[in-house]
Amino acid sequence: MRRVLDAVFYVLRSGCPWRLLPFEFPPWRTVYYWFRKWRIEGTFERLNAALRERVRVLSGRNAQPSAGIVDSQSAKTTGVGGEARGYDGGKKVRGRKRQLLVDTEGLVLKVRVHSAKVPDQDGLRLLLKAARERLPRLSHLWVDAGYQGRGKKWAEQELGISVEVVHRTPKPIPEKIARIWAEEWAKEGREIDWQKLLPRRGFKVLPRRWVVERTFAWLGQNRRMSKDYERLCATGETFIYAAMSRLMARRLARA
Repeated sequence: MRRVLDAVFYVLRSGCPWRLLPFEFPPWRTVYYWFRKWRIEGTFERLNAALRERVRVLSGRNAQPSAGIVDSQSAKTTGVGGEARGYDGGKKVRGRKRQLLVDTEGLVLKVRVHSAKVPDQDGLRLLLKAARERLPRLSHLWVDAGYQGRGKKWAEQELGISVEVVHRTPKPIPEKIARIWAEEWAKEGREIDWQKLLPRRGFKVLPRRWVVERTFAWLGQNRRMSKDYERLCATGETFIYAAMSRLMARRLARA
């Protein structure tokens, strides 16, 4: 069974098709049989939850998180993709969308993969409905502007979760416009330094949003995650749980 699990991780890391598994692993039919069995039984999801609780306790935190961050990632699908595909007009991507709910450490709490045409506001409902029963302490969420509206309203009214929308840094005002504003105020007797009207330039870390973006970067280290190669959305969710389980197992081993 250890060799079967190593083969699954090899597929995840290298992006190798099932049929092209190297000969040092068990036959690909055997590996895929167990992977499919574990997907249906939710084994990797339970493994991810167990390892996450151990990592949180090891870092001095409560095993059950009270706050989380939600974000989505649109991924292109290949020619073998299934029917659950769509077009994301915001990202201009035709494929599927990965909805992630992570804790403040970036560890995955729940995953939902669905068509990219589903708006984030509706995707939040799909994500939280499945996660609410297993996360009784969850009481606060940080989200981006794509979730405000009916998604934020539903989470606050139906689940009693406080939702905080983290907006992006506003675009800088052109210097020409700032000079004009300062000149108009000067006519009214108000002397204002136009340079103070310009926002601070350069990169600015958004509160809590960087945590989930880092999780997407962790997943991106696996070639299987570069696109959505799967016929079933559930298979894509299972690979995400497997990737996070591998990451947390390495942390625990080093600790």
